[in-house]
Amino acid sequence: MPEDSANLVLAYMRRFDEKLDRVIDDVRDLKVRVTAVAENLAGVQRRLDRVGARLDRIDTRLDLVVAPH
Repeated sequence: MPEDSANLVLAYMRRFDEKLDRVIDDVRDLKVRVTAVAENLAGVQRRLDRVGARLDRIDTRLDLVVAPH
């Protein structure tokens, strides 16, 4: 009987280990995806900054902005 209990515990531990390996793989995949999203967002932010700078120059050239005192 104790041997059956030990086998049962080992079987559960193996299942737990397999599930933990899947979770680790999923987390690793999520890290890669989040990094890619962060890089894409940084690229979008750079583009928006350039567009903002260009709009500021256009506003200034067309005298659409009130000059600061």
